[in-house]
Amino acid sequence: MAYFEKGFHVSKDDTKILNLLKPRNGVVRAVLDTDTYNEIDDQFALVQMMLSKERIKVEGIYAAPFSMNERADNPEKGMELSYDEILRLLERINVSHENFVFKGVREYIGSNKKVVEAPAVDELIKKAHEGSENNPLYVIAIGAISNVASALIKDPTIKEKIVVIWLGGNALYWPHSYDFNLKQDVGGAQILFDCGVPLVMVPCAGVTTHLTTTVPEVEKYIEPHGEIGKFLAMRFKEYSDDHKGWSKELWDMAAVAWLINEEWTPTNIIPSPILSDNMTWSVDHRRHSIKIVTMLNRDEIIKDFIFKLEEFNKN
Repeated sequence: MAYFEKGFHVSKDDTKILNLLKPRNGVVRAVLDTDTYNEIDDQFALVQMMLSKERIKVEGIYAAPFSMNERADNPEKGMELSYDEILRLLERINVSHENFVFKGVREYIGSNKKVVEAPAVDELIKKAHEGSENNPLYVIAIGAISNVASALIKDPTIKEKIVVIWLGGNALYWPHSYDFNLKQDVGGAQILFDCGVPLVMVPCAGVTTHLTTTVPEVEKYIEPHGEIGKFLAMRFKEYSDDHKGWSKELWDMAAVAWLINEEWTPTNIIPSPILSDNMTWSVDHRRHSIKIVTMLNRDEIIKDFIFKLEEFNKN
């Protein structure tokens, strides 16, 4: 059934949404949806999430599609490359991928806004139904939103049991919204903003552009810590041939950081923005609410990552 046949445009009745978006103490359930091979930040985000057992019970990792760059010329290839990269990371932190890592969709949702089948889509729906409004599944999505959007189309009832934390789009005051995650699947992003799922938007330009590190910091505090430290340092350094005066954003860590400690990533509550086919925003104050991250504490996020890497390497 197509997207518009389900009546996905939600009016402003925020009781359930705001309940799901409220801060929660203790350990929470989560899954990660990641285009891991697209860049180098997903790798850091995945490791920080996996090492945050005091806060996050990770119940699955889904490979997301990507393309539109030199690493993959079509979304299926990007998804397969990401799947392989996830396995490389888990091997280095001694985590089995069996019944834990799932392949995602092989094409974007796009303007058709119909279900695209994939193991990750069915697994997300299954995990969502194991939760409830008072014990939701947190879906940390740090790539094109295609897997999550397909699950929301296939089973709209999961929006009552999940919270999506999506790193995508730019700050709404930014001159344009041509963020990599958003522009790959505009149709999928429209589903996310229109359907009424509890959503934390983590913008790229204007917010997570501040979450950077450098080769000297990586060499001193990350590279010495076991095989995973060496691997992350290798990925970081090989991203550029010129390290003089160079720093690099670790964008995706911000989405994980929100779930670890929301104080590191303060948010505002706003009406869910309307995303046009041309990737412009408009506002209707009658629409349901979302949270949007407005700034972040770069130092606390990086310190938390380094501390957990040190502790892991001791064991």
